[in-house]
Amino acid sequence: MNESNSASKSAVFDATYSMFFERMIGYRSKVISATTAYRKVLMLETHTPKAILNSKIFLYLTEFFSGMAVMAAELGAQRLLAPYFSSSQIVWTIIIGTIMIAMALGNVWGGRQADKNPDPDHLYRRIMFAAVWLALVPLVGKYIIIAISGVLIVTISTNFLILAAFISCMVIFVPPLFLLGTVTPGLVKFTTDSLKNNATIVGRLGACNTIGSILGTFLPTFLTIPTVGTFVTFLIFAGILLALPLVYFFSGRTYIITSIACIVLFAASAIVSPLSGFAFWERNLAYEGESEYNYLQVKDLSDRTILSTNVLFGVQSVTMKAGGLTGLYYDTALAAPAFAAHANSALILGMGTGTYARQLREYYPKMAITGVEIDQAITKLADRYFKEPSDIPVSTYDGRAWLASDAQKYDVIMVDAYQDITIPFQMSSTEFFNLVRDHLNPGGVMVVNMNMISDGKGSINEALEATISSVFENGAGTNRSASSPLVATADVPDTTNRELFAKKPLNQSDGLSFESLPETAVQRTRSGDLADAMSSVTLRLIPVKYASAMSSYVLTDDKAPVEVLGMRAIDELIKEQAGPYRKILKEQGISGLMNIATD
Repeated sequence: MNESNSASKSAVFDATYSMFFERMIGYRSKVISATTAYRKVLMLETHTPKAILNSKIFLYLTEFFSGMAVMAAELGAQRLLAPYFSSSQIVWTIIIGTIMIAMALGNVWGGRQADKNPDPDHLYRRIMFAAVWLALVPLVGKYIIIAISGVLIVTISTNFLILAAFISCMVIFVPPLFLLGTVTPGLVKFTTDSLKNNATIVGRLGACNTIGSILGTFLPTFLTIPTVGTFVTFLIFAGILLALPLVYFFSGRTYIITSIACIVLFAASAIVSPLSGFAFWERNLAYEGESEYNYLQVKDLSDRTILSTNVLFGVQSVTMKAGGLTGLYYDTALAAPAFAAHANSALILGMGTGTYARQLREYYPKMAITGVEIDQAITKLADRYFKEPSDIPVSTYDGRAWLASDAQKYDVIMVDAYQDITIPFQMSSTEFFNLVRDHLNPGGVMVVNMNMISDGKGSINEALEATISSVFENGAGTNRSASSPLVATADVPDTTNRELFAKKPLNQSDGLSFESLPETAVQRTRSGDLADAMSSVTLRLIPVKYASAMSSYVLTDDKAPVEVLGMRAIDELIKEQAGPYRKILKEQGISGLMNIATD
C-alpha cells in the first residue's frame, strides 16, 4: 500500500515537473522568437536607409556643410574670444589646437560607433545637437568667458591668458566640434558599398569636406562677420547645419518632437542673442560692431568720445569735446615735434580715429599730416563720431607695407600700432625700425606708443627698447651728453602706456634735448598748456642704454616672440590689479568677494 502511494506520488510529481518544464521551454522559445524578430527589425532599420539616403547626394551634402560649419566655428571662436583675450597668435594657437583635439577624438569615437551600430539616425542626431549648441554660443558664450575670467583673475598668478582662453575654448567649443568630428567616419560607413570603389567614395567625401571648409573660411571673414557680426554668423552657419538633420528626420517622420525642440532653441537664441553685445554690462553705447580686423565700441561721454577695440583692456582712441590735451599718452607723444629739428610733416602709422592727428593739427596747424590705418571701419567711425579733420589723407593699408612703397620722408613718425599683447611682429623688428629711420628727415623723430609698462629682464619693453636702440644708435657716435641721447622713454602718469622717442641725428652731437623741450614747444606752438605738459614730460624722460644688434633681446623678422613677452606683461598687470581681491578671497572666501560685488 505504501509502495503504491509512493509510486503514485512520484508519477504525479514527474508529470507536473514535465508540464512545468515544457511550459518554461515554450515561454523561452517565445521570448527568443520575439527577441530575434526585434533584432531583425533593428537590423532591417539599420541597414535599410531612409528614402532620402537612397542617393548618396544627401550624404555628400552632409559632409560638405559639416566641413563648412567646422571652419566657420573656428573663425567665430577667434572673434568671440578676441574682445576678451586679444587676437594674438597665442589665442589663435589655443583655438586651433583645441578644435583639432576635439575633432580627432570625435573621429576615433565616431568610427567605433559607426562600426558598432551603423544607424544613420545616431549620426544625424549628433549633427542636430552640435548645430543647436553652436546656435546657443552667441547667447551664453560671453557669459561663460566672463565667469571663467573672473574666477581665474583672483585664483592664478601666471599664464592667465593661456588658461582663460583654453578653458573657455574647451567649455564652449569642444562639445559641438567633437560631435562634428564623428561625421566623416560615419559617412564613410554609410556611403561605401564594397571595396571596389571605397577609395573613390572616400576621396569624394574628402573633397566635399575640403570645399565646404574653404567656404567656411572665406564667407565669415569677408562677408558675414563684417556685414552682420560674429553672433549672427554663428546663427547662420548653425542654421545651415541644423537644416540637414531636420530634413533627414522630417523626411522619415522620426524624432519629430526632438526636431521641434531644437528648432525652438535655435529660434530663441536667434531672437535673444542680438539684444546684448560683447560688453553686455555696458549701457548706452553710441556704437558696437565688428570689422574684418576688430571688435569696435564707441562710448559717448559728457566730455569725450572713446573708441575701444576690445572689452577687457584699454582705450584705443579718444576725442575731447572741448579740445586741448587729453590726459592720455597722446599728450606725451606731442614731445616728438618739439624734439625734431623741424616740425613740418608727420606720418601716423596706426591712425585710429585720428586723436594724435587732431592734436598735431591743433598745436601745429601748418604741419602736413598723413595717416595710415589698416581697418577702414575705424576710419569711417572717425568721420562719424570723432571729428577727424577731412583734409588729412588716410590710407587703408598695413603700416610696414605702406612704408615699403612710400618714398617720402617726414619730420615726425608716430608708430601707434600696438594693442595690448596684439603687437604685429613685423612692426617690432630691426627691419621695420630701419625702414622707419630711412623715412625720417635728418633731425626727424620717431615716437612709439608702447602699450604696457613692463620692466625687468625679458620684458616686452626691454626687447622693444633694445631693438630700437640697436637701430638708431648704431654708428651714431658717442659725443652726445647724457641729457641729449638718441633714444629715451617717458611713462605716462596713471596709465599703462610708455612713449619711446628715437631721433635720426643731424650730426654726431645731435640728440633728444631734454632741457630745451619746453622752450622749443612754446616757440613753435605759442601754447602755455603744451609748454607745461612738456615740462612734465622732461621730468619723466629716461635715456635708453645702447644695445648691440647682436643682443639676445633685439627683435628681428626671424625671431620676434612679442606675444609671449606681452603675455608676461598681462600677467604682471593682472597680478598688480587683482592683488587686493586675491587677499580678500584668501581671508574671507567667496562671501567676501560677493559682498564687494553687491556694495
